[in-house]
Amino acid sequence: MTQIAAVQMISGPDVAANLTEAAQLIGEAVAAGAELVMLPENFAIMPKEEGGRIAAKEKDGNGPIQDFLSNQARQYHVWLVGGTIPLESSRTDRVRSACLLMDADGERAARYDKIHLFDVKLENGEEYQESGTVEAGEEVVVVKTPIGMLGLAVCYDLRFPELFRHMLDRGAEIFAVPSAFTAQTGKAHWEILVRARAIENLAYVVAPDQGGHHANGRETHGHTMIVSPWGEVLGRLAHGPGIIMADVDCRRMQTMRASLPSIEHRRIGHDSITAKGKRVSA
Repeated sequence: MTQIAAVQMISGPDVAANLTEAAQLIGEAVAAGAELVMLPENFAIMPKEEGGRIAAKEKDGNGPIQDFLSNQARQYHVWLVGGTIPLESSRTDRVRSACLLMDADGERAARYDKIHLFDVKLENGEEYQESGTVEAGEEVVVVKTPIGMLGLAVCYDLRFPELFRHMLDRGAEIFAVPSAFTAQTGKAHWEILVRARAIENLAYVVAPDQGGHHANGRETHGHTMIVSPWGEVLGRLAHGPGIIMADVDCRRMQTMRASLPSIEHRRIGHDSITAKGKRVSA
């Protein structure tokens, strides 16, 4: 078994202050025995205005936020999921919301760019247009780690089960879902979605969230969670900065998959199906 930590924050517009807090929480997680630490979406900056995200963008492979992630992973010899950071895109008025995975030597092991962008108008009047400043990613990312096969997703991606099926078909055993769920949508759907993605894929889900009132007036849901392949909530933090820890046992996960082989019983999507319901070769 391996201990994984999920970090919850209430990030603001000051990058340096956010990195200081993240460093403290990473240190606490490592001191408690974590071998893999995950930060939430927008951990380094939650700007007062969306233009602040563009102002803070970094070139791929070069910048203080990326250096921070590398240094933290190397210092503690820990694998680190860097929530999301703004990286340059193909357009000067957009960024990529990039989730970086650093290995225990501080080297980048993977990069995932958020695919599904949060463009919504909620019933309470809240409106978000993430595509106004963020360019969507295109690639599904699953990477081999000492803990297990890790699939990367971000926040709104949680609502799209087909993404998780694609990661499953690439061998994913653990899903990292760094998030900044709104208070309203989180109250209604957060736990249901996190547990559903775990149960239907018989995989661990680690979902570090932002959790509280931010300087830009936004309120995030919190309730950072780690969920087992059986849908058990192994750890939860309701509100405020902090960490949760849980043991991940991929051998137990494989036993679950063998005893309840629902993954192997799929007939739609995994294998092609004719209109009459006959199975045909994929």
